Amino acid sequence: MIRLNVGEPDFGAAPAVREAVARVAQGPTPYTDALGLPALREAVSRWYAQRFGLDVSPDRIAITAGASAGLQLACLALFERGDEVLMPDPCYPCNRHFVTAADATPRLLPTGAAERFQLGASQVREAWTPATRGVLLASPSNPTGTSIAPDVLADIAGFVRERGGVTVVDEIYLPLSYEEQFGHTALALGEDIVSVNSFSKYFGMTGWRLGWLVLPPALVPAIERLAQNLYICPSTLAQMAALRGFEPESIVEFERRRNILRERRDYVVGALNDLGLTVPVAPDGAFYAWMDVSRHHADSWAFAHELLQSAQVALTPGRDFGLADPQRWMRLSFASAMEDLQEAMRRLRGVLA
Repeated sequence: MIRLNVGEPDFGAAPAVREAVARVAQGPTPYTDALGLPALREAVSRWYAQRFGLDVSPDRIAITAGASAGLQLACLALFERGDEVLMPDPCYPCNRHFVTAADATPRLLPTGAAERFQLGASQVREAWTPATRGVLLASPSNPTGTSIAPDVLADIAGFVRERGGVTVVDEIYLPLSYEEQFGHTALALGEDIVSVNSFSKYFGMTGWRLGWLVLPPALVPAIERLAQNLYICPSTLAQMAALRGFEPESIVEFERRRNILRERRDYVVGALNDLGLTVPVAPDGAFYAWMDVSRHHADSWAFAHELLQSAQVALTPGRDFGLADPQRWMRLSFASAMEDLQEAMRRLRGVLA
């Protein structure tokens, strides 16, 4: 079985991070501050300065038990019963579940290729009601790998600000942007933006369960209290090892990997289009291709099961990600090695022929 259904890079943690584990594990690993090791918060702050030219105070950074914990904390702090949160359809399912877990209501707004499968400012304006509390976006997105154009994101954030709402942006794939025009953080739009990020994707630390939030200063105390009560602190071992991920040799390695993922993107998108599994918007980040399978099958859920049996290739059907015409869409993850991707395309070509 070739598993192209899971968004997990095949690289693993950087060598320096792995080497740090053995050394760190020999010493004490006590609880850290609920918001994380001060040294790691400072390292994240320096990374924003180096990568984006932004001055993000360490005091605004909360290290979390993965981006999932960060999203959960943000939703619990910001939303409550009666609130609506606008989100694109399709979107990563857990993001809307975090809204639901806070007793608020995720309101999915259908998007298409013309909008890069992202919300537009006019769509947000039209959908806004007295119950709307804010927007939860992802750029680049899972499952589409597409980003929100910077001017569109600025328009959305400005409108939400005027309405007294909150803009939360999942940026866990942002360091894996392949196009310069999209590789910009929403944090440049003001201190009221809540950004969610992770050590899982660019840094290759999926199983280490480590992420971070960048918060408006006024929100930090609430996030700290929630973190203290929900999980005390992120993994001490993971935090201490993650410090090595910001060293120059580690960043060089991550950039090498980003270039490899770009090459895989170019290969996969071209191959899928040749097979009639059309990718209407080429992913500009992350490692997903969102493909239209309607030429070959009327139901992507059934099609995914058929391909498991006939081609031994695992793909993710569209209904995992939303309600807008899900039977037409399927997600492929190109986080696997090029050899696996090439073999998967060979198998699909044989079956579809």
